[in-house]
Amino acid sequence: MSKTRLAGCRLYGFVDTAYIEGLDPGEVARELIAGGVDIIQVRAKEKSHADRVDLAQKVVSAAFQYKVPVIINDDIQAAFETGADGVHLGQEDWAAIPREERAERLANMRIVGLSTHSLEQALAAERDGADYLGVGPVFPTATKPGVKPVGVELVREVVARVHTPFFAIGGITLDNIGEIIEAGATRVAVVFAILKAPDRSKAAAAFRIRLEKL
Repeated sequence: MSKTRLAGCRLYGFVDTAYIEGLDPGEVARELIAGGVDIIQVRAKEKSHADRVDLAQKVVSAAFQYKVPVIINDDIQAAFETGADGVHLGQEDWAAIPREERAERLANMRIVGLSTHSLEQALAAERDGADYLGVGPVFPTATKPGVKPVGVELVREVVARVHTPFFAIGGITLDNIGEIIEAGATRVAVVFAILKAPDRSKAAAAFRIRLEKL
């Protein structure tokens, strides 16, 4: 996947095992894509590596025909084994990889995304060559319980200082996305508000409509 295409992505969706228990992950991915999600992350934090690979293969297979990139959360090896487009790492995961080993460990990843929770982390991720950033959690979210929200002000700071594509994430709903857009963000990542909606495709489409007006 070209960096140009990544820059064109607007709505980041998730196949997160915490919210899709009992559902077919491939079907969930197809529902998200039908609603306008243009990049998908597989998040299966409580699963084993083998289960994560099985889950990711289903999502990669579903997304392939639509040319929607699939990113695996944390598990570099699972991303490699499934032919996913890349991996998304948190600050601790990134820091755990010695700087001199990063190029080799990530050599097969076309896309590397990093979570950031401050302007300093965002600037550091840009210097380190991340392909995109996650900036948040902007609002309180059950996905990150106990984590203090960074607020919309950080979104404004990142817009002003960072050139790498970024997705605002954390507690984003149709009721508050306007605040994020007003702060200058053009990309959002949405977990709960899409995955737990009565109709996942319609929920994704509603977010997509807001973003396409930018």
